[in-house]
Amino acid sequence: MKKIFAVLFLIVSVCIFSNLKEENVISQKELLQKLDFSKVQIYEKYKEVYARKAVEGEKIKTYTKDGFETENTAKKGDYIVKNNTEAKEMYIISEEKFNSRYEFKAVADSEWKIYKPIGKIKGIKVNVKILKQLGIKKGKKEFYIIANWGEKMTVKINDYLVSPLDNTEVYRIAEKEFFETYREIK
Repeated sequence: MKKIFAVLFLIVSVCIFSNLKEENVISQKELLQKLDFSKVQIYEKYKEVYARKAVEGEKIKTYTKDGFETENTAKKGDYIVKNNTEAKEMYIISEEKFNSRYEFKAVADSEWKIYKPIGKIKGIKVNVKILKQLGIKKGKKEFYIIANWGEKMTVKINDYLVSPLDNTEVYRIAEKEFFETYREIK
């Protein structure tokens, strides 16, 4: 019986490992090593956002126009940001990042306040060349990155992989939402 259990455990482990490899999951460290953000276009977020203080333990699932992107759980002091896009996608951001990227503009209602974006990002459009550079299997048009909070984030061809100017992280902005909220700095 113990042998059967050990064999089954081994088979399940191999299947799980194979599926992870199949999914094309890339860590933050790998992204920052494989992508050169030093000579890419810089963008500014120009659309105001709605934001509020998060409730510790609150879970937010982020959906863009093309579907589920990621999920996150709020920690003490975090903010919930709702973008002013067609999808109205929401995400969680730490208080420190929030304060460095947004400034208060007005009260929207009893729950939300309006904030003006002040941050800038570097962006790389995901194309076949980038897929190859990241080691994504040929024919795949979607992969996952591990976000700073430890969850998978979907990335699709034509999306943007972006980084703050200090190159501390990389995250995805879906193509449609990118063009609804960002513009090139010339």
